Amino acid sequence: MVSPQLFLGFKTALPSRLMDKGTMMKNKLSLVLNVVLSLMIALGSVLTISSVTNVAFAQEADATESSTIKPGERKTRRVPALRSRVYDQLSRAQTAGDAGNVAEAIEILDEVRDKDSSMNGYEKSMMYNFYGFIYYNNEQLEKSIESFEQAVAQEPIPEKFEQTTLFTLAQLYMATGKFEKSIEKLEQWEALNNGVIPPKNFVLKAQAHYQNKNYAESARYIELAIDGHEAEGYLPDEGWLILQRAVYYEMKQPEKVKEILAKMIRLYDNPKYWIQLAGMYGELGQEKRQLAMMESAYQLGYVDSASDIFNFAQLYYYHEAPIKAAALMEQAIKNGVLERNLRNLKFLSICLTSAKEQDRAIPVLIEAAELAENGELDAQLAHLYYNNDKFESAIASSSKALEKGGLSNQGSVHMLLGLAYYNQKEFVQALDELAKAEQFKSSRAAAQQWKQFVGREKSETEQLEAELNSI
Repeated sequence: MVSPQLFLGFKTALPSRLMDKGTMMKNKLSLVLNVVLSLMIALGSVLTISSVTNVAFAQEADATESSTIKPGERKTRRVPALRSRVYDQLSRAQTAGDAGNVAEAIEILDEVRDKDSSMNGYEKSMMYNFYGFIYYNNEQLEKSIESFEQAVAQEPIPEKFEQTTLFTLAQLYMATGKFEKSIEKLEQWEALNNGVIPPKNFVLKAQAHYQNKNYAESARYIELAIDGHEAEGYLPDEGWLILQRAVYYEMKQPEKVKEILAKMIRLYDNPKYWIQLAGMYGELGQEKRQLAMMESAYQLGYVDSASDIFNFAQLYYYHEAPIKAAALMEQAIKNGVLERNLRNLKFLSICLTSAKEQDRAIPVLIEAAELAENGELDAQLAHLYYNNDKFESAIASSSKALEKGGLSNQGSVHMLLGLAYYNQKEFVQALDELAKAEQFKSSRAAAQQWKQFVGREKSETEQLEAELNSI
Protein backbone atom coordinates (compact mmCIF):
# COMPACT_ATOMS: atom_id res chain seq x y z
CA MET A 1 0.00 0.00 0.00
CA VAL A 2 1.31 3.42 -0.87
CA SER A 3 1.88 5.64 2.15
CA PRO A 4 -0.70 8.41 2.45
CA GLN A 5 1.87 10.89 3.66
CA LEU A 6 3.46 11.58 0.32
CA PHE A 7 5.46 14.72 0.86
CA LEU A 8 5.38 15.97 -2.68
CA GLY A 9 8.87 17.29 -2.67
CA PHE A 10 9.46 20.79 -1.63
CA LYS A 11 11.94 20.76 1.04
CA THR A 12 13.96 23.78 0.38
CA ALA A 13 17.71 23.84 1.13
CA LEU A 14 18.99 27.43 0.85
CA PRO A 15 22.49 27.53 -0.76
CA SER A 16 25.38 28.88 1.24
CA ARG A 17 25.80 31.54 -1.42
CA LEU A 18 22.38 33.03 -0.91
CA MET A 19 22.81 35.93 -3.24
CA ASP A 20 24.39 35.70 -6.62
CA LYS A 21 26.56 38.49 -7.80
CA GLY A 22 23.79 40.09 -9.75
CA THR A 23 21.64 40.29 -6.62
CA MET A 24 24.32 41.06 -4.08
CA MET A 25 26.05 43.82 -6.00
CA LYS A 26 24.43 44.60 -9.31
CA ASN A 27 26.45 47.75 -9.59
CA LYS A 28 29.79 46.89 -11.05
CA LEU A 29 32.83 49.15 -11.09
CA SER A 30 31.03 51.68 -13.25
CA LEU A 31 28.87 52.52 -10.22
CA VAL A 32 31.60 52.80 -7.63
CA LEU A 33 32.25 56.41 -8.60
CA ASN A 34 28.53 57.07 -8.37
CA VAL A 35 28.64 55.79 -4.80
CA VAL A 36 31.24 58.40 -3.99
CA LEU A 37 29.29 61.15 -5.72
CA SER A 38 25.98 60.17 -4.16
CA LEU A 39 27.56 60.16 -0.73
CA MET A 40 28.91 63.62 -1.33
CA ILE A 41 25.48 64.85 -2.44
CA ALA A 42 23.52 63.02 0.25
CA LEU A 43 25.84 64.28 2.96
CA GLY A 44 26.05 67.78 1.52
CA SER A 45 25.34 69.40 4.86
CA VAL A 46 28.03 67.32 6.49
CA LEU A 47 30.65 66.73 3.83
CA THR A 48 32.31 69.52 1.93
CA ILE A 49 34.31 68.91 -1.23
CA SER A 50 37.69 70.56 -0.89
CA SER A 51 39.96 72.09 -3.47
CA VAL A 52 43.29 70.54 -4.21
CA THR A 53 45.02 72.62 -1.53
CA ASN A 54 42.38 73.00 1.13
CA VAL A 55 40.82 70.46 3.48
CA ALA A 56 37.24 71.21 4.47
CA PHE A 57 35.57 69.57 7.42
CA ALA A 58 32.00 68.67 8.10
CA GLN A 59 30.05 71.14 10.07
CA GLU A 60 29.65 70.15 13.73
CA ALA A 61 26.69 71.12 15.89
CA ASP A 62 27.72 73.66 18.51
CA ALA A 63 27.76 73.03 22.21
CA THR A 64 24.30 74.43 22.79
CA GLU A 65 22.77 72.08 20.21
CA SER A 66 24.69 69.01 21.41
CA SER A 67 23.32 69.48 24.88
CA THR A 68 19.78 69.07 23.53
CA ILE A 69 20.33 65.89 21.47
CA LYS A 70 17.27 63.68 21.62
CA PRO A 71 17.45 59.94 22.41
CA GLY A 72 18.50 57.94 19.35
CA GLU A 73 20.25 60.90 17.77
CA ARG A 74 24.00 61.29 17.48
CA LYS A 75 26.36 64.17 17.18
CA THR A 76 27.45 64.79 13.61
CA ARG A 77 30.90 63.42 12.86
CA ARG A 78 33.65 65.75 11.76
CA VAL A 79 34.62 64.17 8.44
CA PRO A 80 37.39 65.47 6.14
CA ALA A 81 36.56 65.78 2.48
CA LEU A 82 37.73 63.65 -0.40
CA ARG A 83 40.28 65.88 -2.13
CA SER A 84 40.23 66.16 -5.90
CA ARG A 85 43.75 64.80 -6.42
CA VAL A 86 42.84 61.59 -4.60
CA TYR A 87 39.49 61.48 -6.35
CA ASP A 88 41.23 61.74 -9.75
CA GLN A 89 43.50 58.80 -8.95
CA LEU A 90 40.58 56.69 -7.81
CA SER A 91 38.74 57.59 -11.01
CA ARG A 92 41.74 56.37 -13.01
CA ALA A 93 41.61 53.07 -11.16
CA GLN A 94 37.89 52.79 -11.87
CA THR A 95 38.39 53.44 -15.57
CA ALA A 96 41.02 50.72 -15.76
CA GLY A 97 38.79 48.34 -13.87
CA ASP A 98 35.80 49.07 -16.12
CA ALA A 99 38.00 48.21 -19.11
CA GLY A 100 38.85 44.87 -17.53
CA ASN A 101 42.42 45.87 -16.71
CA VAL A 102 42.36 44.61 -13.13
CA ALA A 103 46.14 44.53 -12.76
CA GLU A 104 46.39 48.15 -13.93
CA ALA A 105 43.60 49.22 -11.58
CA ILE A 106 45.32 47.56 -8.63
CA GLU A 107 48.64 49.14 -9.65
CA ILE A 108 47.07 52.62 -9.63
CA LEU A 109 45.53 52.00 -6.21
CA ASP A 110 48.90 50.72 -4.95
CA GLU A 111 50.45 54.01 -6.08
CA VAL A 112 47.80 55.88 -4.11
CA ARG A 113 48.39 53.71 -1.04
CA ASP A 114 52.12 54.40 -1.16
CA LYS A 115 51.25 58.02 -0.35
CA ASP A 116 48.74 57.23 2.38
CA SER A 117 50.74 59.17 4.95
CA SER A 118 49.42 62.36 3.33
CA MET A 119 45.83 61.10 3.12
CA ASN A 120 43.04 61.65 5.61
CA GLY A 121 40.93 58.84 7.03
CA TYR A 122 38.07 59.29 4.58
CA GLU A 123 40.40 59.22 1.59
CA LYS A 124 42.05 56.03 2.84
CA SER A 125 38.62 54.54 3.40
CA MET A 126 37.53 55.34 -0.14
CA MET A 127 40.77 53.90 -1.51
CA TYR A 128 40.15 50.60 0.29
CA ASN A 129 36.55 50.74 -0.88
CA PHE A 130 37.79 50.83 -4.48
CA TYR A 131 40.14 47.91 -3.75
CA GLY A 132 37.18 46.00 -2.39
CA PHE A 133 35.01 46.49 -5.48
CA ILE A 134 37.83 45.69 -7.88
CA TYR A 135 38.68 42.47 -6.04
CA TYR A 136 35.01 41.57 -5.87
CA ASN A 137 34.52 42.00 -9.58
CA ASN A 138 37.59 39.83 -10.12
CA GLU A 139 35.98 37.15 -7.90
CA GLN A 140 38.66 37.50 -5.22
CA LEU A 141 36.19 37.55 -2.36
CA GLU A 142 38.66 37.11 0.50
CA LYS A 143 40.74 40.06 -0.69
CA SER A 144 37.55 42.01 -1.24
CA ILE A 145 36.50 41.37 2.35
CA GLU A 146 39.93 42.36 3.64
CA SER A 147 39.75 45.63 1.70
CA PHE A 148 36.26 46.54 2.88
CA GLU A 149 37.31 45.76 6.46
CA GLN A 150 40.16 48.22 6.01
CA ALA A 151 37.69 50.75 4.64
CA VAL A 152 35.49 50.73 7.76
CA ALA A 153 38.53 50.68 10.06
CA GLN A 154 39.56 54.19 9.00
CA GLU A 155 38.53 57.22 11.04
CA PRO A 156 36.70 59.44 10.62
CA ILE A 157 34.34 58.42 7.82
CA PRO A 158 30.68 59.32 7.17
CA GLU A 159 28.22 57.14 9.04
CA LYS A 160 26.17 56.46 5.91
CA PHE A 161 29.26 55.27 4.07
CA GLU A 162 30.26 53.11 7.02
CA GLN A 163 26.80 51.57 7.13
CA THR A 164 26.83 50.85 3.39
CA THR A 165 30.22 49.15 3.66
CA LEU A 166 29.18 47.15 6.72
CA PHE A 167 26.16 45.84 4.83
CA THR A 168 28.38 44.93 1.88
CA LEU A 169 30.65 43.03 4.27
CA ALA A 170 27.64 41.22 5.75
CA GLN A 171 26.70 40.06 2.26
CA LEU A 172 30.24 38.98 1.42
CA TYR A 173 30.63 37.04 4.65
CA MET A 174 27.32 35.35 3.84
CA ALA A 175 28.58 34.46 0.36
CA THR A 176 31.77 32.93 1.79
CA GLY A 177 29.93 30.89 4.42
CA LYS A 178 31.05 32.97 7.42
CA PHE A 179 27.62 33.41 8.87
CA GLU A 180 28.62 34.57 12.35
CA LYS A 181 30.72 37.33 10.81
CA SER A 182 27.75 38.30 8.64
CA ILE A 183 25.59 38.66 11.76
CA GLU A 184 28.36 40.62 13.48
CA LYS A 185 28.52 43.16 10.64
CA LEU A 186 24.75 43.54 10.62
CA GLU A 187 24.78 44.27 14.34
CA GLN A 188 27.51 46.87 13.81
CA TRP A 189 25.27 48.41 11.15
CA GLU A 190 22.37 48.48 13.59
CA ALA A 191 24.52 50.20 16.23
CA LEU A 192 25.02 53.10 13.80
CA ASN A 193 21.39 53.24 12.73
CA ASN A 194 19.19 56.04 14.09
CA GLY A 195 15.91 55.07 12.45
CA VAL A 196 13.88 52.01 11.63
CA ILE A 197 15.91 48.97 10.61
CA PRO A 198 14.99 48.12 7.01
CA PRO A 199 13.57 44.65 6.26
CA LYS A 200 16.57 43.68 4.09
CA ASN A 201 18.77 43.69 7.20
CA PHE A 202 16.42 41.38 9.05
CA VAL A 203 16.24 39.11 6.00
CA LEU A 204 20.03 38.83 5.73
CA LYS A 205 20.24 38.13 9.44
CA ALA A 206 17.55 35.47 9.10
CA GLN A 207 19.50 33.87 6.25
CA ALA A 208 22.69 33.80 8.30
CA HIS A 209 20.94 32.20 11.28
CA TYR A 210 19.27 29.70 8.95
CA GLN A 211 22.64 28.65 7.55
CA ASN A 212 23.94 28.26 11.11
CA LYS A 213 20.93 26.02 11.83
CA ASN A 214 19.75 28.51 14.44
CA TYR A 215 16.21 28.20 13.21
CA ALA A 216 14.40 29.91 16.08
CA GLU A 217 16.42 33.11 15.60
CA SER A 218 16.01 32.86 11.85
CA ALA A 219 12.24 32.62 12.29
CA ARG A 220 12.24 35.67 14.57
CA TYR A 221 14.14 37.86 12.11
CA ILE A 222 12.28 36.80 8.98
CA GLU A 223 9.00 37.52 10.73
CA LEU A 224 10.28 40.96 11.76
CA ALA A 225 11.08 41.62 8.11
CA ILE A 226 7.73 40.39 6.80
CA ASP A 227 5.60 41.98 9.52
CA GLY A 228 7.40 45.31 9.22
CA HIS A 229 7.06 45.34 5.45
CA GLU A 230 3.37 44.47 5.59
CA ALA A 231 2.77 47.12 8.27
CA GLU A 232 3.99 49.69 5.75
CA GLY A 233 1.47 48.43 3.21
CA TYR A 234 3.88 46.39 1.09
CA LEU A 235 3.76 42.75 0.06
CA PRO A 236 6.62 40.59 1.35
CA ASP A 237 9.11 39.47 -1.27
CA GLU A 238 8.51 35.95 -2.49
CA GLY A 239 12.03 34.97 -1.44
CA TRP A 240 11.31 36.02 2.13
CA LEU A 241 8.33 33.70 2.30
CA ILE A 242 10.42 30.89 0.81
CA LEU A 243 12.95 31.38 3.61
CA GLN A 244 10.21 31.54 6.24
CA ARG A 245 8.69 28.33 4.91
CA ALA A 246 12.07 26.58 4.96
CA VAL A 247 12.75 27.72 8.53
CA TYR A 248 9.48 26.35 9.89
CA TYR A 249 9.91 23.15 7.94
CA GLU A 250 13.27 22.62 9.64
CA MET A 251 11.61 23.41 12.96
CA LYS A 252 9.12 20.59 12.23
CA GLN A 253 6.08 22.85 12.36
CA PRO A 254 4.00 21.59 9.42
CA GLU A 255 0.92 23.58 10.45
CA LYS A 256 2.92 26.80 10.16
CA VAL A 257 4.42 25.67 6.86
CA LYS A 258 0.91 25.00 5.59
CA GLU A 259 -0.19 28.54 6.51
CA ILE A 260 2.84 30.08 4.78
CA LEU A 261 2.25 28.04 1.63
CA ALA A 262 -1.41 29.09 1.53
CA LYS A 263 -0.23 32.71 1.75
CA MET A 264 2.31 32.14 -1.02
CA ILE A 265 -0.45 30.79 -3.26
CA ARG A 266 -2.62 33.85 -2.55
CA LEU A 267 0.18 36.30 -3.26
CA TYR A 268 2.21 34.60 -5.99
CA ASP A 269 0.19 31.62 -7.28
CA ASN A 270 3.25 29.63 -8.30
CA PRO A 271 2.21 26.12 -9.48
CA LYS A 272 4.81 24.43 -7.29
CA TYR A 273 3.27 25.95 -4.16
CA TRP A 274 0.02 24.08 -4.85
CA ILE A 275 1.94 20.82 -5.02
CA GLN A 276 3.87 21.64 -1.86
CA LEU A 277 0.72 22.58 0.04
CA ALA A 278 -0.80 19.25 -0.96
CA GLY A 279 2.31 17.60 0.43
CA MET A 280 1.90 19.42 3.74
CA TYR A 281 -1.70 18.24 4.01
CA GLY A 282 -0.27 14.74 3.63
CA GLU A 283 2.26 15.34 6.39
CA LEU A 284 -0.52 16.58 8.64
CA GLY A 285 -2.53 13.42 7.98
CA GLN A 286 -5.22 15.34 6.08
CA GLU A 287 -5.24 12.97 3.11
CA LYS A 288 -8.61 14.04 1.73
CA ARG A 289 -7.48 17.66 1.58
CA GLN A 290 -4.23 16.50 0.04
CA LEU A 291 -6.08 14.73 -2.74
CA ALA A 292 -8.49 17.65 -3.25
CA MET A 293 -5.55 20.05 -3.49
CA MET A 294 -3.81 17.87 -6.05
CA GLU A 295 -7.00 17.53 -8.09
CA SER A 296 -7.43 21.33 -8.10
CA ALA A 297 -3.80 21.79 -9.13
CA TYR A 298 -4.25 19.22 -11.89
CA GLN A 299 -7.34 20.96 -13.23
CA LEU A 300 -5.34 24.21 -13.35
CA GLY A 301 -2.58 22.50 -15.32
CA TYR A 302 -0.07 22.69 -12.48
CA VAL A 303 0.59 18.95 -12.21
CA ASP A 304 2.80 18.46 -15.21
CA SER A 305 6.14 17.04 -14.10
CA ALA A 306 6.86 13.32 -14.10
CA SER A 307 7.37 13.16 -10.34
CA ASP A 308 4.21 15.12 -9.54
CA ILE A 309 2.08 13.01 -11.86
CA PHE A 310 3.44 9.77 -10.42
CA ASN A 311 2.82 10.99 -6.86
CA PHE A 312 -0.70 12.08 -7.85
CA ALA A 313 -1.40 8.63 -9.28
CA GLN A 314 -0.16 7.08 -6.04
CA LEU A 315 -2.58 9.29 -4.12
CA TYR A 316 -5.47 8.07 -6.26
CA TYR A 317 -4.38 4.47 -5.67
CA TYR A 318 -4.13 5.01 -1.91
CA HIS A 319 -7.61 6.55 -1.90
CA GLU A 320 -8.97 3.42 -3.59
CA ALA A 321 -9.40 5.00 -6.99
CA PRO A 322 -7.14 2.72 -9.05
CA ILE A 323 -8.99 3.40 -12.30
CA LYS A 324 -8.23 7.13 -11.96
CA ALA A 325 -4.63 6.32 -11.14
CA ALA A 326 -4.41 4.08 -14.20
CA ALA A 327 -5.95 6.73 -16.47
CA LEU A 328 -3.47 9.31 -15.21
CA MET A 329 -0.52 6.97 -15.72
CA GLU A 330 -1.66 5.88 -19.19
CA GLN A 331 -2.11 9.46 -20.38
CA ALA A 332 1.26 10.56 -19.00
CA ILE A 333 3.05 7.61 -20.62
CA LYS A 334 1.26 8.24 -23.90
CA ASN A 335 2.25 11.92 -23.84
CA GLY A 336 5.86 11.08 -23.03
CA VAL A 337 5.79 12.80 -19.64
CA LEU A 338 6.40 9.45 -17.96
CA GLU A 339 8.88 7.00 -19.40
CA ARG A 340 7.87 3.47 -20.34
CA ASN A 341 10.24 2.13 -17.72
CA LEU A 342 9.93 -0.72 -15.24
CA ARG A 343 8.66 1.39 -12.31
CA ASN A 344 5.92 3.12 -14.28
CA LEU A 345 4.72 0.04 -16.16
CA LYS A 346 4.71 -2.03 -12.99
CA PHE A 347 2.62 0.53 -11.11
CA LEU A 348 0.25 0.92 -14.07
CA SER A 349 -0.28 -2.85 -14.15
CA ILE A 350 -1.02 -2.81 -10.40
CA CYS A 351 -3.60 -0.06 -10.88
CA LEU A 352 -5.28 -1.86 -13.76
CA THR A 353 -5.33 -5.15 -11.87
CA SER A 354 -6.84 -3.47 -8.79
CA ALA A 355 -9.44 -1.88 -11.04
CA LYS A 356 -10.27 -5.39 -12.33
CA GLU A 357 -9.09 -4.46 -15.81
CA GLN A 358 -7.11 -7.67 -16.32
CA ASP A 359 -7.28 -7.59 -20.10
CA ARG A 360 -5.63 -4.16 -20.08
CA ALA A 361 -3.22 -5.11 -17.31
CA ILE A 362 -1.78 -8.18 -19.07
CA PRO A 363 0.00 -6.45 -22.00
CA VAL A 364 1.37 -3.81 -19.62
CA LEU A 365 2.66 -6.50 -17.28
CA ILE A 366 4.22 -8.42 -20.19
CA GLU A 367 6.17 -5.30 -21.17
CA ALA A 368 7.22 -4.67 -17.58
CA ALA A 369 8.28 -8.30 -17.06
CA GLU A 370 10.55 -8.10 -20.10
CA LEU A 371 12.38 -5.20 -18.45
CA ALA A 372 12.75 -6.93 -15.08
CA GLU A 373 15.84 -8.92 -14.20
CA ASN A 374 14.08 -11.29 -11.77
CA GLY A 375 10.98 -13.40 -12.25
CA GLU A 376 8.59 -11.60 -9.88
CA LEU A 377 6.56 -9.91 -12.60
CA ASP A 378 6.44 -13.10 -14.65
CA ALA A 379 4.97 -14.81 -11.58
CA GLN A 380 2.35 -12.04 -11.28
CA LEU A 381 1.59 -12.39 -14.96
CA ALA A 382 1.10 -16.13 -14.47
CA HIS A 383 -1.51 -15.37 -11.78
CA LEU A 384 -3.37 -13.07 -14.15
CA TYR A 385 -3.37 -15.71 -16.86
CA TYR A 386 -4.50 -18.41 -14.43
CA ASN A 387 -7.37 -16.26 -13.12
CA ASN A 388 -8.49 -15.73 -16.72
CA ASP A 389 -8.38 -19.50 -17.44
CA LYS A 390 -5.43 -19.06 -19.80
CA PHE A 391 -3.59 -22.08 -18.45
CA GLU A 392 -1.05 -22.53 -21.21
CA SER A 393 0.06 -18.89 -20.84
CA ALA A 394 0.10 -19.35 -17.05
CA ILE A 395 2.42 -22.36 -17.47
CA ALA A 396 4.72 -20.40 -19.80
CA SER A 397 4.94 -17.38 -17.48
CA SER A 398 5.46 -19.51 -14.36
CA SER A 399 8.23 -21.45 -16.07
CA LYS A 400 9.89 -18.20 -17.12
CA ALA A 401 9.61 -16.84 -13.59
CA LEU A 402 11.39 -19.91 -12.20
CA GLU A 403 14.02 -19.67 -14.91
CA LYS A 404 14.80 -16.02 -14.15
CA GLY A 405 14.78 -16.62 -10.39
CA GLY A 406 14.97 -14.01 -7.64
CA LEU A 407 11.51 -14.94 -6.41
CA SER A 408 10.21 -13.92 -3.01
CA ASN A 409 7.89 -16.97 -2.83
CA GLN A 410 9.12 -19.71 -5.09
CA GLY A 411 6.77 -22.27 -3.56
CA SER A 412 3.69 -20.38 -4.71
CA VAL A 413 5.01 -20.37 -8.30
CA HIS A 414 5.44 -24.15 -8.26
CA MET A 415 1.98 -24.38 -6.73
CA LEU A 416 0.36 -22.30 -9.47
CA LEU A 417 2.28 -24.19 -12.14
CA GLY A 418 1.02 -27.47 -10.71
CA LEU A 419 -2.58 -26.26 -10.75
CA ALA A 420 -2.24 -24.99 -14.31
CA TYR A 421 -0.95 -28.41 -15.39
CA TYR A 422 -3.83 -30.05 -13.52
CA ASN A 423 -6.39 -27.92 -15.41
CA GLN A 424 -4.72 -29.04 -18.61
CA LYS A 425 -5.15 -32.67 -17.46
CA GLU A 426 -1.39 -33.08 -17.39
CA PHE A 427 -1.37 -34.96 -14.10
CA VAL A 428 2.23 -36.15 -14.04
CA GLN A 429 3.64 -32.65 -14.51
CA ALA A 430 1.07 -31.32 -12.02
CA LEU A 431 2.12 -33.79 -9.32
CA ASP A 432 5.76 -33.06 -10.03
CA GLU A 433 5.28 -29.31 -9.49
CA LEU A 434 3.11 -29.85 -6.40
CA ALA A 435 5.85 -32.02 -4.93
CA LYS A 436 8.28 -29.14 -5.47
CA ALA A 437 5.83 -26.70 -3.85
CA GLU A 438 5.64 -29.08 -0.87
CA GLN A 439 9.32 -28.42 -0.17
CA PHE A 440 8.57 -24.80 0.80
CA LYS A 441 7.05 -24.03 4.16
CA SER A 442 4.77 -21.29 2.85
CA SER A 443 3.07 -23.60 0.36
CA ARG A 444 3.53 -27.01 2.01
CA ALA A 445 0.05 -27.52 3.49
CA ALA A 446 -1.84 -26.45 0.38
CA ALA A 447 0.50 -28.45 -1.87
CA GLN A 448 -0.08 -31.64 0.16
CA GLN A 449 -3.86 -31.28 -0.07
CA TRP A 450 -3.77 -30.60 -3.78
CA LYS A 451 -1.32 -33.40 -4.36
CA GLN A 452 -3.75 -35.90 -2.79
CA PHE A 453 -6.63 -34.50 -4.82
CA VAL A 454 -4.70 -34.54 -8.11
CA GLY A 455 -3.45 -38.05 -7.33
CA ARG A 456 -7.01 -39.31 -6.98
CA GLU A 457 -8.04 -37.51 -10.14
CA LYS A 458 -5.13 -39.11 -11.96
CA SER A 459 -6.06 -42.60 -10.74
CA GLU A 460 -9.73 -42.19 -11.59
CA THR A 461 -8.93 -40.83 -15.03
CA GLU A 462 -6.50 -43.68 -15.75
CA GLN A 463 -9.03 -46.23 -14.51
CA LEU A 464 -11.76 -44.72 -16.70
CA GLU A 465 -9.47 -44.76 -19.72
CA ALA A 466 -8.56 -48.39 -19.06
CA GLU A 467 -12.25 -49.37 -18.86
CA LEU A 468 -13.00 -47.54 -22.11
CA ASN A 469 -10.08 -49.20 -23.82
CA SER A 470 -11.24 -52.67 -22.73
CA ILE A 471 -14.66 -52.35 -24.36
